[in-house]
Amino acid sequence: MEVEEDLDMLDPERLIQCPLVKHHWIRARRFPYHLVKCKESNPEIAKKLATCPFNARHLVPQADLSDHIMKCKDKAFVDQDMVSRSFESPQEQLNNGSTWQAPPCAEDWETDLLEGSESTFVWGVINSAMKSTISDQNNSLPSRMRPPETLPYTLSSGL
Repeated sequence: MEVEEDLDMLDPERLIQCPLVKHHWIRARRFPYHLVKCKESNPEIAKKLATCPFNARHLVPQADLSDHIMKCKDKAFVDQDMVSRSFESPQEQLNNGSTWQAPPCAEDWETDLLEGSESTFVWGVINSAMKSTISDQNNSLPSRMRPPETLPYTLSSGL
């Protein structure tokens, strides 16, 4: 019987009663969104409720929070995680996190500055090496699809 109850708890179509306004019944898949909107619409009621630290969907009267924490079913998931981590060495705990490492950076901004203005990008100005490559690519396109050869404005000398 308990397995059936667990399956029912996972059903996104099941109806859940709103803790703020008791005549609101919301589908489980929409419940988090409803809570946000309902808290905004009912700030006086929301002030009297506390959020469970194990499941943000659990809103209980502030006076009953400690009792709820002791009985909350979601606490078991946190406790289980804590127990499994307590058997790991500190090094294993560190290694269980992300294993992603930043790739080595081949850029050297200091030498790029020293090389000169040849590689410097200026909007609307094409250096000769790049221009030959671009013009080769443009020639294979029909004229209506080629980019314009001149800019629609003139470059001011204030650059």
